[in-house]
Amino acid sequence: MSAVKVTTENFEDEVLNSKVPVLLDFWASWCGPCKAVSPIIDEVSKEVTSSAKVCKINVDEEDELASLFKIRSVPTLIVMNKGKVVAQSIGVKSKKSIIEMLAM
Repeated sequence: MSAVKVTTENFEDEVLNSKVPVLLDFWASWCGPCKAVSPIIDEVSKEVTSSAKVCKINVDEEDELASLFKIRSVPTLIVMNKGKVVAQSIGVKSKKSIIEMLAM
Protein backbone atom coordinates (compact mmCIF):
# COMPACT_ATOMS: atom_id res chain seq x y z
CA MET A 1 0.00 0.00 0.00
CA SER A 2 1.35 3.41 -0.87
CA ALA A 3 1.38 6.37 1.48
CA VAL A 4 -1.93 8.14 2.00
CA LYS A 5 -2.15 11.87 1.28
CA VAL A 6 -3.59 13.47 4.41
CA THR A 7 -5.46 16.77 4.44
CA THR A 8 -7.49 18.59 7.06
CA GLU A 9 -10.56 16.95 5.52
CA ASN A 10 -9.43 13.33 5.99
CA PHE A 11 -7.11 13.73 9.02
CA GLU A 12 -9.64 12.44 11.55
CA ASP A 13 -10.56 9.35 9.51
CA GLU A 14 -7.06 8.46 8.34
CA VAL A 15 -5.06 9.33 11.47
CA LEU A 16 -7.12 9.81 14.61
CA ASN A 17 -9.48 6.90 13.92
CA SER A 18 -6.78 4.52 12.68
CA LYS A 19 -6.71 1.10 14.33
CA VAL A 20 -2.95 0.82 13.67
CA PRO A 21 -0.04 3.20 14.36
CA VAL A 22 0.32 6.00 11.80
CA LEU A 23 3.54 7.50 10.47
CA LEU A 24 3.06 11.12 9.41
CA ASP A 25 5.64 12.46 6.96
CA PHE A 26 5.51 16.27 6.97
CA TRP A 27 7.25 17.41 3.80
CA ALA A 28 7.53 20.18 1.20
CA SER A 29 8.22 20.03 -2.55
CA TRP A 30 11.11 22.54 -2.27
CA CYS A 31 12.87 20.53 0.47
CA GLY A 32 15.97 18.56 -0.62
CA PRO A 33 16.04 16.28 2.44
CA CYS A 34 12.32 15.58 1.92
CA LYS A 35 13.10 14.37 -1.60
CA ALA A 36 15.84 12.15 -0.17
CA VAL A 37 13.57 10.53 2.42
CA SER A 38 10.51 10.18 0.15
CA PRO A 39 11.58 6.89 -1.53
CA ILE A 40 12.40 5.48 1.93
CA ILE A 41 8.94 6.44 3.18
CA ASP A 42 7.42 4.74 0.12
CA GLU A 43 9.41 1.54 0.87
CA VAL A 44 8.27 1.60 4.50
CA SER A 45 4.63 2.05 3.43
CA LYS A 46 4.85 -1.12 1.30
CA GLU A 47 6.48 -3.13 4.10
CA VAL A 48 4.17 -2.26 7.01
CA THR A 49 0.80 -2.61 5.30
CA SER A 50 -0.77 -4.80 7.97
CA SER A 51 0.87 -3.30 11.05
CA ALA A 52 0.87 0.46 10.37
CA LYS A 53 -0.30 3.21 8.04
CA VAL A 54 1.98 5.73 6.33
CA CYS A 55 0.67 9.20 5.54
CA LYS A 56 2.19 12.23 3.84
CA ILE A 57 1.29 15.82 4.69
CA ASN A 58 2.49 18.64 2.43
CA VAL A 59 3.17 21.55 4.83
CA ASP A 60 2.65 24.16 2.09
CA GLU A 61 -0.83 22.83 1.28
CA GLU A 62 -1.83 21.87 4.83
CA ASP A 63 -0.59 24.76 6.96
CA GLU A 64 -3.34 24.11 9.53
CA LEU A 65 -2.02 20.60 10.23
CA ALA A 66 1.59 21.84 10.19
CA SER A 67 0.61 24.46 12.77
CA LEU A 68 -1.29 21.92 14.88
CA PHE A 69 1.86 19.78 15.15
CA LYS A 70 4.16 22.84 15.49
CA ILE A 71 6.23 21.80 12.46
CA ARG A 72 9.25 24.10 12.14
CA SER A 73 11.52 21.91 9.98
CA VAL A 74 10.92 19.40 7.23
CA PRO A 75 11.07 16.53 6.89
CA THR A 76 9.47 15.82 10.25
CA LEU A 77 8.28 12.30 10.98
CA ILE A 78 5.66 11.75 13.68
CA VAL A 79 4.22 8.43 14.81
CA MET A 80 0.74 8.49 16.28
CA ASN A 81 -1.02 5.63 18.01
CA LYS A 82 -4.61 5.86 19.24
CA GLY A 83 -4.65 9.59 18.50
CA LYS A 84 -1.51 10.41 20.51
CA VAL A 85 2.02 11.30 19.40
CA VAL A 86 4.36 8.48 20.49
CA ALA A 87 7.51 9.35 18.52
CA GLN A 88 8.91 12.28 16.56
CA SER A 89 12.01 12.84 14.45
CA ILE A 90 13.37 15.65 12.28
CA GLY A 91 15.56 15.10 9.23
CA VAL A 92 16.41 12.20 6.97
CA LYS A 93 16.28 8.80 8.67
CA SER A 94 17.16 5.31 7.51
CA LYS A 95 14.45 2.80 6.73
CA LYS A 96 15.49 0.80 9.79
CA SER A 97 15.14 3.88 12.03
CA ILE A 98 11.70 4.68 10.64
CA ILE A 99 10.47 1.11 11.15
CA GLU A 100 11.84 1.20 14.70
CA MET A 101 9.87 4.41 15.32
CA LEU A 102 6.69 2.59 14.26
CA ALA A 103 7.41 -0.20 16.73
CA MET A 104 7.28 2.20 19.71
